[in-house]
Amino acid sequence: MNLSQHNQFSSKASQLLSWGHWFTFANIGLALFISLSFLFADAKPTSFIGIIYMLVTWLSHTSFITFLAFVLTIFPMSLVFPYPKHIRGMAAILATVGASILTLDAYVYFNLGYHINASALPEIVSLLWHRLTSSPAITTLLASAIVLLIFVFQLIVSNYTWHHLAQLKQLKFARYASSFLVLCFALSHSIHIWADANLKFDITKQDNVLPLSYPTTAKSLLAKNDLLDIDNYKQAHKVIINSQNINYTPPSLIASCPDIKQQKVDILVFDNKVQLKAFANSNTNLHKTDQFLQTTNRSDLMFSLVYGLPAFYKNSILMMKTLPAWHSQRRSLSLEGISEFEYINEHAFTNSAIRIVKANSDSKVRADADQVFAFSLLNESNELLSTSTLYSNDKTITEMPGLIQPSDLIATSIAQYLNCPTVVKQTMLGANLYNKKDDTGVNYSQGVVIAYKKDRITLIDSDGNYRNISAAQGFAIEQGLDVPFLVQSIKRLKTFSQ
Repeated sequence: MNLSQHNQFSSKASQLLSWGHWFTFANIGLALFISLSFLFADAKPTSFIGIIYMLVTWLSHTSFITFLAFVLTIFPMSLVFPYPKHIRGMAAILATVGASILTLDAYVYFNLGYHINASALPEIVSLLWHRLTSSPAITTLLASAIVLLIFVFQLIVSNYTWHHLAQLKQLKFARYASSFLVLCFALSHSIHIWADANLKFDITKQDNVLPLSYPTTAKSLLAKNDLLDIDNYKQAHKVIINSQNINYTPPSLIASCPDIKQQKVDILVFDNKVQLKAFANSNTNLHKTDQFLQTTNRSDLMFSLVYGLPAFYKNSILMMKTLPAWHSQRRSLSLEGISEFEYINEHAFTNSAIRIVKANSDSKVRADADQVFAFSLLNESNELLSTSTLYSNDKTITEMPGLIQPSDLIATSIAQYLNCPTVVKQTMLGANLYNKKDDTGVNYSQGVVIAYKKDRITLIDSDGNYRNISAAQGFAIEQGLDVPFLVQSIKRLKTFSQ
């Protein structure tokens, strides 16, 4: 009697385990479909080996995570509680929850640039709440439909695999598919080891695309990019990120501005928020955005605004009194009240196209100005940077998603309003906001490398320590260093130091 019960128990457990493998195999297909969105969220690899690595990693990593979920949930339940109807029902619910979380993570990553984590919960909630309040009916219907579709898929797969288990066991497809996924898993890790050893960043830049990927350190990254003293690093593990000895190499302009009527731009920089608010109230045609990212160091900010470059080059440029590389095209810039760059005014026209003013309560916009930007400086504090308010009469600028840096204002003015987009690409790191294709940027202030990607800002200080913070809320994000993205940012930062 006991033996018969034991055999019946073992038979059910064996059937459930066999069913569980097929059920997991179907969910691997679903997870691969959902995780395709991660591949489209970032810039694609440019090399053939980078594309191969992306595909094999997508296949193997997603499959491994899905199979691991099966091992940790359905597998032990099938052994301890081998009752088919209950197990299949619970498996469908658990798989629905898992697939729904993966879908939510894909949405968060696509919009914010990082995966779901506890430290970023306020910003994630803010994103979802904004989505819900902007179109509550559509959002609720869409979210409910996605969860319902996933649940229906799970029920269909669960019942089909159970009732056709005998036929499925005869198929050799699963055996070949499993071997192929194992091969992809081994190949992806082998390629990554090779790429990491040979600094193939087109491959390693994909480290943080899929959930639960590779971590690394900030110091080793800086060492690879010549932003620290190697000997000092080996002996004392101290990073030296220093712009004192950086030599700025002005680019050779190979393009000129077309002979098209240029607009006039006024950029007003107020000392405090009170003056800015008074100015905005007296100019009713202004629109505002709160996504203006600026450093608290006023000298670094003004340099970035004038040259369209990070303060990484400030010491070299000010020492040599080098004019902005684009300035020779039309001598289009004049400064008022900014003594640090007085030498620029010696080469400016009386009524220059772009006018940057250290403004006060009496400052006015030129009567013939076509475009206006206005913002106030931050109080110098222990914080390195913060988001603030930017006013502009160009509504298109204020409605654009993502962060705006001071260097973007001068770049947009020259590229868009003065019709010199090619010159901007050759001479600046600031972005023309009209043509900005991705929500990323790089800056440098007070010895700290600043790189942002959507809402996440990464800061690496002079000791090689790093932290991630939310641009919108300012709280710390407990997430590993996105090394490939930071490598690209550092390379961009060093564009004119080669």
